[in-house]
Amino acid sequence: MMYLRKLLIGLAALLAFALPAVAQAPAADDTWRVALHVNDNDVGKMNLTLNNVQNILADFKKSNRKVEIEVVTYGPGLHMFREDTSPVKARIQDIALGNPNVRFAACNNTAGNMAKAEKKEIKIMSEATIVPSGVVHLVELQRKGFAYVKP
Repeated sequence: MMYLRKLLIGLAALLAFALPAVAQAPAADDTWRVALHVNDNDVGKMNLTLNNVQNILADFKKSNRKVEIEVVTYGPGLHMFREDTSPVKARIQDIALGNPNVRFAACNNTAGNMAKAEKKEIKIMSEATIVPSGVVHLVELQRKGFAYVKP
């Protein structure tokens, strides 16, 4: 009987401390996060990636779920976001215009290497943000809970 009484008192004390903490805990974030990347100068892969973005947006809208999408480019894939060479510039502009939850990230390491090789400044589309390293940025996104997709 004494053992049961001590157990109940211990349980009550545990609940007294635990319940307020649970009640104050923030609700789980229900936003889905997806990171896609392009590292080839291949218009087919660029369009496939943008098709994936549009399909994800449509599916999540239909099911009334929130989603954040980030497309990261590096290496030859940087052409996707280059002002002078992007074969998908108009599509990126359209997607960016109507979808603030879609972001585009361009690798600064690659831009610097291209600038040296081409002996000119590499201009990145205004819709894209320049990140120090595309590869590192992908790793950071994954650590933040982004699902990784390689189209």
